[in-house]
Amino acid sequence: MTNIPTQHDFPAEFTASTLTGSISVRTTEHGLPLGVALEPDQLRRDPAQLAAELLRLCQQSAARAGVARRENLKAAGFTPEMLALTGLPTEQEVAAAEIIAEQEYENEPQSWLHST
Repeated sequence: MTNIPTQHDFPAEFTASTLTGSISVRTTEHGLPLGVALEPDQLRRDPAQLAAELLRLCQQSAARAGVARRENLKAAGFTPEMLALTGLPTEQEVAAAEIIAEQEYENEPQSWLHST
């Protein structure tokens, strides 16, 4: 019989941050935000761009939580077939998605300089 892990065996919060660390989020396992930390200069960004970055980070945190949940279930004795049925991402899938997201995301520095 498989020893199913309890909630006490699994973290309640997960985090993700930008490469520079200027924005970080704390989320639930499903990516719902629990907290946001921003460096002050991030508040000068276009609100839509900032919202998109926060959403991307929440999704990244949820994906990493999925990997952690998969590892938790594997440690509890789930077979590879059972793990495949869960739909939880593998570490390789999440790493590839993060690389693609970083390449697609346009985070150019905002400047007060503009053409006249």
